[in-house]
Amino acid sequence: MKGLQTTRRRFLQSALTAGTFTLGSNLWLPQLRAQRKTQRQFMPVKVSRERLIRTVVGLRPYRSQGFVLRSDRLGEKTVIHNYGHGGAGVTLSWGVARLALEQTRDIEYRDAAVLGCGVIGLSTARLLQRRGKTVTIYARDLPPETTSNASGALWFPTSLHNPLQVGQPYMDQFRLACRLSQRAFQDLVGNEYGVRWIETFDLQEEVPVGPREIPGGAQLYPGTQIHKDARRYYGFPYVTQFSTLLIEPPVYLNALLRDYYTAGGKVSVRELRSREEIRSLPEPVIFNCTGLGARMLFDDLELIPVRGQLEVLLPQSEIDYCYLSDLGYMFPRRDGIILGGTFDRENWSLSADPDQTRSMLEAHAEVMSGLRR
Repeated sequence: MKGLQTTRRRFLQSALTAGTFTLGSNLWLPQLRAQRKTQRQFMPVKVSRERLIRTVVGLRPYRSQGFVLRSDRLGEKTVIHNYGHGGAGVTLSWGVARLALEQTRDIEYRDAAVLGCGVIGLSTARLLQRRGKTVTIYARDLPPETTSNASGALWFPTSLHNPLQVGQPYMDQFRLACRLSQRAFQDLVGNEYGVRWIETFDLQEEVPVGPREIPGGAQLYPGTQIHKDARRYYGFPYVTQFSTLLIEPPVYLNALLRDYYTAGGKVSVRELRSREEIRSLPEPVIFNCTGLGARMLFDDLELIPVRGQLEVLLPQSEIDYCYLSDLGYMFPRRDGIILGGTFDRENWSLSADPDQTRSMLEAHAEVMSGLRR
């Protein structure tokens, strides 16, 4: 534990001096001073219980075999399943929605039902509307009460499958969904949708054996740099630096729902408790985007909850970077500084855990305590 605390203290303290070296001659001092003036600056996150504004708990719909994307029959209805995205629902949303629609390429229909009003359901509904379909969403909860609202929402597809339990066809589909989704998010960058590019640091305590692939493929992360033997600069021996997209769920989901209504979409607020109730819906094609609800509705016992808890601090507009590590992650959003990293399998509790709150705050405070002022 002492070693981890030391690592936390050193993280970003060294980053402030990244690229500067001890020089043996005063002849280099002018160049050194110039370098310091243009050097990347990392302002510290103010981590304290007094700045805590809320604790958020969500249940990720996780399958060790990865997400489900397939067509099924339910009586005379066609059901397209699109669920089980674990911690990557926001990241993959546009990609898996497009692939789900491809499942209906040979079906003639005008009306479609979408089950669920989280990010997967809303993305699917919007793509259906763009293809001229009349869409009704059936959901028990709407934003801001969906699981998607409890996500950290950095574009970084992790925590959605066990690499040892998926094959090449699934991985090909996964990478395609990543490419399609990331491209769609690029068109939404701006304040209206709460999407922006941000510099991110993936901090690793152990140097990987062999090449390490960034989830989804390195081509999706512009400006990628690998820092090896980087402990003296970053506090970790191996650091991957890259740019990716940060999505703010309160802004983003409200904008999607607004767009859906503007395009003539309808919402029926109701809880569907059985396949018989689903079969009774008037639409001939039904997209199942129920997330964890698919476990009960369609008897998928491989689908389990993975509980995640976020601590949200007062916003800090000067924080312009993210970090990821085994110790947790930090994302700066306009609605607050997001601290997370918990992954509790088969835990159905939506109550905040005070012990987790304390340990998370202590861990991130240790990270920031080493930041040179």
